[in-house]
Amino acid sequence: MVTFGYLCIAMGEIKKDEIRSEYMFCPIRHVISRFGDKWSLLVLYMLYRSETGILRFNELRGLMLDCSQKMLSQTLKRLEKSNLISRKVYPQVPPRVDYSLTDTGQSLMPAVTYMIDWAQKHFDEVVSDRMEV
Repeated sequence: MVTFGYLCIAMGEIKKDEIRSEYMFCPIRHVISRFGDKWSLLVLYMLYRSETGILRFNELRGLMLDCSQKMLSQTLKRLEKSNLISRKVYPQVPPRVDYSLTDTGQSLMPAVTYMIDWAQKHFDEVVSDRMEV
């Protein structure tokens, strides 16, 4: 095994019953799991690209038509729990809730936008096998 700081990279094959305890503390595994799904990345990007940096639930839902209400709600809760977005509730009727990026979420965005740019440049190369029928 090669170790770069806390990042553990396995060299060769590892059987399921031989997973080492240090993998349980590998930051990359734990951090990426907090925002690595498609909905989380989209929510983060939508908040980042909004004019004010603040969006309400229905605004997000309107930007992500293929995401169900339940999935969006779960995604927002997970991102808030991970300190990537903040949720501000206003005491009014009907209730108003605003979502925005935290400082931690803001600091993630250069990496996310770089990944989006990379995906746009390499889309054909990466998904070409899926397009073939």
